[in-house]
Amino acid sequence: MTTFDQILPIATDVLEAHRPVVDALAWLLINRDLNGRVRFIAPDTLAHTPSLRTQVEAMYQALAMRLAPHAYPATHGILYEATPEEACQGVSAFPLEGFAQVQVVDRLATDTQWARIAEVAPGAPRIVFFSIKGGVGRSTALAASAWSLARQGKRVLVLDGDLESPGLSSALLPVDRQPKYGITDWLVEDLVGNGDGLLNDLYATSNWPTAGQIYLVPAHGHEPGEYVAKLGRVWMPKVLAQGGVETWSRRLNRLIQQLETQIQPDVILIDSRAGIDEVAAACVTDIGAHTILMFAIQGQQTWTGYRVLFSHWQQRGVIAMLRERLQLVAGLVPDDDRKQTYLDALCADAYELFVSSYDEAGPGEISDWSFEQDDSNAPHAPLPIKWNRGWFGLLGLQQRMEQVDENEVNGVYGELLDFLNRATAKNDT
Repeated sequence: MTTFDQILPIATDVLEAHRPVVDALAWLLINRDLNGRVRFIAPDTLAHTPSLRTQVEAMYQALAMRLAPHAYPATHGILYEATPEEACQGVSAFPLEGFAQVQVVDRLATDTQWARIAEVAPGAPRIVFFSIKGGVGRSTALAASAWSLARQGKRVLVLDGDLESPGLSSALLPVDRQPKYGITDWLVEDLVGNGDGLLNDLYATSNWPTAGQIYLVPAHGHEPGEYVAKLGRVWMPKVLAQGGVETWSRRLNRLIQQLETQIQPDVILIDSRAGIDEVAAACVTDIGAHTILMFAIQGQQTWTGYRVLFSHWQQRGVIAMLRERLQLVAGLVPDDDRKQTYLDALCADAYELFVSSYDEAGPGEISDWSFEQDDSNAPHAPLPIKWNRGWFGLLGLQQRMEQVDENEVNGVYGELLDFLNRATAKNDT
């Protein structure tokens, strides 16, 4: 029985067995449709070279025999297009290893793809707080980071991107300061051209005693309304009047740009949904993140999830582009004699995760850090956050931050805050 995971290895074997045919083609696409069935998309100029076309058809027939049921009948297994760009129809393609002119196109049920890496957005640095698993202290760390940056006089824009598990706004704002609307409301109203009318009521300011200001955009407003019904629509692409569609992640990016224009923040902090889903993909890859903080706790579940992502990024050829935006953060580090043992194990697993991507860059290509396991400036070197009962979870965080002790914050989050200070200082210069 052939399964989905065997499609590309089998395709590689078949194409290698027909190497002279592949080498004779200007390009070839392996198209995996929504159901996981495979077709070739080949140049339409093959109509002028019947012998080569016959060989391509024979090559697909050989592939179909091995891939069934993940293939079409040989007579329907090849499509012809003028260019690979027209064939892709806006979907990203990635190279099939070992074949310079062969690419794979994945047609997915979702618009967001983990392998489409947007350039770093201009303007205020966008720092994403992301984790594979929940319960690692990610949102609390974001709150402490916002407080620390605002205390320095910075204007901090915070977005609660955890749409399916909202709660950051209720932890950071008292009830009487909650804004009328949230990100979910805007995404739904934007589908019908009504988003601009919500912008002024989409955020509220914190009442924490800081020199700067924190502007919070929640997942929903103070009255969630039909939140479940709205949530089922936020991922929709918007049909444009001039034709075409705008994906939901591009709409989210447009919202951030509008908020940035209106608020003029010095830094933007984004709380991402945990896991490998639509929201996380948009936050990590689609909105031009300056830095992605990868929260981890020591354990097999953490590294299994991250290995899935790294493997995907490597296969798609984007790991080197993304790698320098990543920074590992170690959550729930014991604040006792177990600390070093915990960190040593986490550091070893983190290096094992990253090291497979380091061999793609040559000596001297990275100036600020090296690929050595003990380099404390490398992205695999975790920034530790100490476990502290008073900071575990968001419950009561709003009241706590009103009279927080700076030494206590630095004691728990010091290395993370130092990193953010360096990251934002680079942007200032």
